[in-house]
Formats: sequence, C-alpha cells, structure tokens
Amino acid sequence: MLKKATLLSLCMAVSVVLGADEKIQKRINESTAVLKTIVNKQGIPKSVLDKAVCVLIYPGVKKVGVGIGVTYGRGVLACHSGKDMTGKWTAPAMYTLDTGSLGAQLGSTSTDYLVLIMTQRAADKILSGKLKLGADASAVAGPDGAKAVGFNDPNVDVLTYSQAKGLFAGAAIGSASMASDDDANKDLYGKSIDALQIIRDGAVPVPAPAANLIALLNKTAPKRL
Repeated sequence: MLKKATLLSLCMAVSVVLGADEKIQKRINESTAVLKTIVNKQGIPKSVLDKAVCVLIYPGVKKVGVGIGVTYGRGVLACHSGKDMTGKWTAPAMYTLDTGSLGAQLGSTSTDYLVLIMTQRAADKILSGKLKLGADASAVAGPDGAKAVGFNDPNVDVLTYSQAKGLFAGAAIGSASMASDDDANKDLYGKSIDALQIIRDGAVPVPAPAANLIALLNKTAPKRL
C-alpha cells in the first residue's frame, strides 16, 4: 500500500511539472507567433525596433472578470546582451502584466501587446523585477509611418503597441505593471533564477523552447543601433 501511495504521489508530481512545462512552451510559442506576424506585416518600423533595448511580448491578454476592469497577462522578455546592451539577444525571462486601465479597451476581445523598452534606465528598472508605467518609466503609444522614421526622444522610456482582430497599432496601456514571473522562470530553467541573472549575466544558454523566438529577434534586429 505504501509503495502504491508513493508511486501515485510521484506520478502526480510529474504531471504537475509536465503541465507547467506545457504552459511555458505555449506562452513562448504564442509570443513568437505574435512577433512573427508583426514583423511580417511590418507593424513596428524597423528603425524603432533597432533602437529597442528590450522587447516584451504579451500574447492573448484578456480582461479578468466581467465589470472588474482588470487585465492580467503573461509574456516573455528578451534584451540585447553586453554591458551596453547592444549585442545579440539574450535568453528570455518570463513576465506578467497587471493593469486596471484596459477593461473598456479590451472587452471580450483577446489582445496582443508588444512593449519596447527604449532606454537603459527603463531596462535597469524592469530587470530589477518590476516596472510600473508612469511611475517608474514614461510610456507612450508606439509611433508608425513617418513619425517612426525620425523617432529619437530620450525622454520616452517605453513604446507600446497592440494587436486585436488582426489590426496592429500603437496603444497606450496606462499605468500597467510588469513583473518578473519567478515561478515560470523556475519552470523554464529548472532552478530559481531571476530576470537580472538571466539577462545581465549573458552566460545563460537559450533554452530549447525559446530557440525560435530568440532566433527571430536576432534575425530581425541583430544589434541595437
């Protein structure tokens, strides 16, 4: 009886791990698909993407609860490597998105968000574990077209874009908070590790589930300009 109980507990533990792994893989796959679609549509001008220090992708964000007006998303962060953060893209870190300002905007529609970290100070803040737009960093809807060609405002820390029902455009996301998803990072890397260790060290290998995402970033914007 003891052996059966032990075996059952072991099977349940394995099932939990596999479930977590599948969720992480799904999150990364969906983030990769969002980025690929945006790149193919040239939704974000390359001149802007080339200047980004980090990229955050939140696929399929929805409002949590009818009438609550709170949204919660789970996404992926990657940054350029090196001391000055101009090199190839690093292994990714998992992040969450929490905001009370998108309820009316989202409704029942699933929305993808892409957040570009444009300054070193904003990158330092988000790698510390949490970034709140408006309080910790200035944020505006991302420019497109002619406005994007000459974009070079050192006072803007973050640019935000959204995609819903196939339409992609710059979109303000109010006072959204973005925080390191430590449990997901542990699931992905098999040990307790924070975003700063993953990104700043530069020595963390890209895990297999994220290989396509990082390859796409390296192909699209290999170095920060």
